[in-house]
Amino acid sequence: MAKTECIAMLLAGGQGSRLGILTKSIAKPAVPYGGKYRIIDFPLSNCVNSGIYTVGVLTQYQPLELNDYIGNGQPWDLDRNEGGVHILSPYQQIKGTEWYKGTANAIYQNINFIDRYDPEYVAVLSGDHIYKMDYGKMLQFHKEKDAACTIAMLEVPWEEASRFGLMFVDDDGAITAFEEKPKNPRSNKASMGVYMFTWKKLREYLIADENDPDSSNDFGKNVIPAMHGAGERLFAYRFDGYWKDVGTIDSLWEANLDLLNPKANIDLSDSSWRIYCKNQSTAPHYLSDTAKVENSMVSAGCIIGGRIDYSVLFSNVTVEEGAEVDYSIVMPGAVIKSGAKVRYAMIAENAVIESGAEVGEDPEKCDDLNNWGVTVIGSDVAIGKNARVSAKLMIDQDVKEGEVK
Repeated sequence: MAKTECIAMLLAGGQGSRLGILTKSIAKPAVPYGGKYRIIDFPLSNCVNSGIYTVGVLTQYQPLELNDYIGNGQPWDLDRNEGGVHILSPYQQIKGTEWYKGTANAIYQNINFIDRYDPEYVAVLSGDHIYKMDYGKMLQFHKEKDAACTIAMLEVPWEEASRFGLMFVDDDGAITAFEEKPKNPRSNKASMGVYMFTWKKLREYLIADENDPDSSNDFGKNVIPAMHGAGERLFAYRFDGYWKDVGTIDSLWEANLDLLNPKANIDLSDSSWRIYCKNQSTAPHYLSDTAKVENSMVSAGCIIGGRIDYSVLFSNVTVEEGAEVDYSIVMPGAVIKSGAKVRYAMIAENAVIESGAEVGEDPEKCDDLNNWGVTVIGSDVAIGKNARVSAKLMIDQDVKEGEVK
């Protein structure tokens, strides 16, 4: 097989437990985003746009829908005779190991796959981030610095820094120290979970990490600190575009609504860096005479008779006359019936909000903001007529007519 300069390994096996009922039956990277995409469309499209055409997707938790979605990789131009996209499940790999124990162990179990391509470099990517990034430029930086590992870095607001793995960086970009989610951060330079490794070096450290019984087999906690401790050349690659870790309900909700905010700087219509997706062909959307749509994204196949404001509607959503949808994300096939009110909520696929029901609430009308949050209705759930579902709840069972939650 021809030698490949750089391949990508995409970590897509996380359970996504912080997304609650949205990931009850699908892997986090398969969660819908932005009207027509799935989260995994971003790293896959970044790879192709960056000239990386060999991608291993490491799946584990609830992989069926994700595997089905990726298929042969054709929508991303990854249906290739050499390279292309490969779904890598844990039970198919070396030594009959079962589950991936951590991010580093997941790559370790696929050493044989990587060796088949004999790459000089391996990009290790996360499957749950929304961003557009040229990995080719990062690879060029990695080569110029003669680095063993390059970590993509984003400067985050100081008040958010304690949520991230942080780095200390000298003027040359060399990483001098790390802090993992410190309570009192002394740096705001956050790791984006996007790594470029020289494969010969990474291979050596993965094997050592696997042989350490005390390791949790994680890149951020074990492998990269081990490389740093051994004096390897570690560099930070500065990124200043839009990036969002969509691992929580609030961040997924915010990332969708960012598409409606010109100041958020995320443009999915940019033809020079297309985000590809597997589009199901469907009819155009239809707005009736009674529809009123402001500051919103309405996808193909939607039938709208009600009022929509600052919301993202996926394909084939129905909002009947007299219904209201504000600051909400409504996923494919959901139905909002007449007189229903949906506010600050995420409605999952094929859920039905019956007439007169109210879901979610405006934070300005909430007495205690500690009790406020985005309301989530699970897929295929029915909220009965005139029922009421309060802020911050996750509902994965039908709610009866008139019931208050």
